[in-house]
Amino acid sequence: MEFSDRATNSDRAEPIGAVMVVGGGIGGMQASLDLAESGFYVYLVDSSPTIGGVMSQLDKTFPTNDCAMCIMSPKLVDSGRHRNIRVITNAEVKEILGPPGSFEATIIRRPRYIRADKCTGCGECAKHCPVTAIDSYNEGMSRRAAVYLRYPQAIPKVFLIDREACIGCGLCERVCLAGAVDYGDRESEEKISVGSVILAPGFEVFDAKRRPEFGYGVFPNVITSIELERILSATGPHRSHLLRPSDGAIPERIAFIQCVGSRDAKCGNDYCSS
Repeated sequence: MEFSDRATNSDRAEPIGAVMVVGGGIGGMQASLDLAESGFYVYLVDSSPTIGGVMSQLDKTFPTNDCAMCIMSPKLVDSGRHRNIRVITNAEVKEILGPPGSFEATIIRRPRYIRADKCTGCGECAKHCPVTAIDSYNEGMSRRAAVYLRYPQAIPKVFLIDREACIGCGLCERVCLAGAVDYGDRESEEKISVGSVILAPGFEVFDAKRRPEFGYGVFPNVITSIELERILSATGPHRSHLLRPSDGAIPERIAFIQCVGSRDAKCGNDYCSS
């Protein structure tokens, strides 16, 4: 993403009363809702097919131990329904040009192959899909159909087709009564005008294989904290049952190694992850 100020002081126009929020996690959603309630029009842009970010994968949250999705679901729904918020998913910001208060942002939208204006979210396409692929939402510990919704509460509730897994059989198109399947969907570019930009990109999960002494990727029962969250979740691969990945047995002893990769100059992370 590139920023550029190509205007002089004499060229500056009146500020634009719209805001682009880049990142649809819990922080981006809250920022969007606060702005929308204050009267600003918000473009909420996220690279994922749905908003929610990493919090959508968590089972419980500190310090109340409440269900993460129970806390987040109202914000998901409010963000999707608010008249002052336009949710743009499966998209990237290519560049931002112009002076402060009068930006022009170029957004690249990747194809979903399912039309958002027609999809009803019924799920018939996924029920009939004969192909499965690794489910990244469950951190690779389960499989989902080639046409899928990232998670049950997803906003927008619009399915998409994984063309790398899809075999092009056409079955999903035949069973879709809404006629939402569009194999000819293509990448598109859109320009929007905003007065301000808020960056809420979230974070990347540390690749535990960069610390091989702990055995991640070698021993199947060495897992990351995000993988543990999915195992404990009611929507996870084991439906909240704590089972060992290697054999499906209940573990008798568990050891936690905290903060792997944090404040670690060898990994390029000189900061604390908290």
